[in-house]
Amino acid sequence: MSLEPTRADGLARLAAFAPLMGRAYAQGRNGDPGPGRRRYVSELSAHIRHRLVTEEEVLRIALAQHGLPAAETFVQEVFWRVYWKGFLELRPAMWAEYRARARALQAELSAQAGLRRAFEAAAAGATGIACFDAWARELAETGYLHNHARMWFASIWIFTLRLPWVLGAELFLHHLKDADPASNTLSWRWVGGIQTPGKHYLARAENIARYSFGRFDPRGQLIEDAAPLAEPPPPPPGALSDGPAIPRGRVALLLHEEDATFWPEGAEVVGVGFLCWPQQRSIFGAAAAAAAFTEAAVADGARLLAARTARGAERLTPDKVGAWARGLGAEAILTPHAPVGWVRPMLEGVERAGLPLVAPRRAFDTLCWPLARRGFFAFRRHIPELLRALGLAEEGGGW
Repeated sequence: MSLEPTRADGLARLAAFAPLMGRAYAQGRNGDPGPGRRRYVSELSAHIRHRLVTEEEVLRIALAQHGLPAAETFVQEVFWRVYWKGFLELRPAMWAEYRARARALQAELSAQAGLRRAFEAAAAGATGIACFDAWARELAETGYLHNHARMWFASIWIFTLRLPWVLGAELFLHHLKDADPASNTLSWRWVGGIQTPGKHYLARAENIARYSFGRFDPRGQLIEDAAPLAEPPPPPPGALSDGPAIPRGRVALLLHEEDATFWPEGAEVVGVGFLCWPQQRSIFGAAAAAAAFTEAAVADGARLLAARTARGAERLTPDKVGAWARGLGAEAILTPHAPVGWVRPMLEGVERAGLPLVAPRRAFDTLCWPLARRGFFAFRRHIPELLRALGLAEEGGGW
């Protein structure tokens, strides 16, 4: 099934994968037999990234089909993404510091020929390490990599090729259709041993051969005894504000790539518009396929929500938003909360024509994100109570 940037495609994938979300997923998810042969991963990440399909919808299907504890592994995997989003939301300075390092490395690529040649060889899949080169080409050609391959790729990039991890993270942001500021940045930090200080992930030839089902066997090519990166640990968490309530008057709904299906219950939506900034995601911009997927995904979400109003969805530019909203007779511009990343500062520059810009947060995020204060396993202990609070599990259910 080809990946389409629509909610209909996401729901079809969700329904097709639902029977495998239990023990089949737990047993098969780490194996990567290659493009077109992956049965035990959903490949829903790009739809979830833009909330064409929400985490809550995915969890509901998994639990309805399999219950707890059979769906434990799949449920945890969904919550890893939720955890990463919350972790960065509580520590916005980490994103600012990461972006500053990326810009500094962009200058170094221009000034240092050796670094530039090494980076270009790795990005093009021309290192001579067959598995890594295949993943680099797949990333560029499809905008996707299996999760286990992402870990191997990042580890080889950092510990064998000795390239700056930030450049690898930027390359992923450039190509991935599911590129996410929190999941991407913090996962690269985790592989390097700086997200959980001293605990890094080393790609091993035996592991690659086993879980690629013999497609690759890089024995003798990998550095398998490297020390973790020596960088400062994450800062302590801040607090999550309550956020604004949904206004009850006439609002113009402005969607963006962080959330393409947000609907403000209780407000009178007089029109739906959307903005998209995929080229802001990395120092390299966005690859054509990634940008096209993002823009089409947001357009599809806006089209579906606009069907609830008397008008079609409108593709806007930041300087036209205020005039558009005023022309609809809106009393406010309402946009879904943009978590830490490249979208939030772009929204701050939107022309409002004197109207307030209100950005409420989904209840799901408000419930989950404050718990991402420490490591994932501390967060994991809260998953059963979160599922009960969301109405997805019964009292006393757990694993």
